[in-house]
Amino acid sequence: MRIFSVLVLILCLTSCDYFDKKKVSAEDILNEELKSFNWNEVDEFPSFTLCDSFSTKLERRQCFETTLTKSISVYLGASTFVVSQSVNDTVVMMFQISETGQLTVLDINISDEIKAQIPELDSLLKQSVYDLPTIHPALKRGQQVKTEFKMPILIQTN
Repeated sequence: MRIFSVLVLILCLTSCDYFDKKKVSAEDILNEELKSFNWNEVDEFPSFTLCDSFSTKLERRQCFETTLTKSISVYLGASTFVVSQSVNDTVVMMFQISETGQLTVLDINISDEIKAQIPELDSLLKQSVYDLPTIHPALKRGQQVKTEFKMPILIQTN
């Protein structure tokens, strides 16, 4: 009987740990969640309304890029350039789309050759994005987020 009493007493003393629950703070959960995020990818890319009919993420992205490229091409195509020699080079535009869908040109990398031949190209490229349709911002976990991207533009003249 004594042995049984001692075993029950030892069992009661050690079993208290089983009922002890560990509490995890909200801050610890948040920090773990933030570590698991891939901050370089979005769930939904920025989009124009006309791209909403596409079903996959890739198709909507391609629609957005194509619409943006066409808009810039049409704007530049309406301009007349007089050059002394042919130009065949690539210009890289860096954009930012805010959480509200506002597009901003961050930078335009133009070679010295193009700057010499078409000095107004920088301002024309900046103006080309003003008449774009309404942009829906990118989404990350259901929240509208700011995105930045680069777009190469081929400049060819004869």
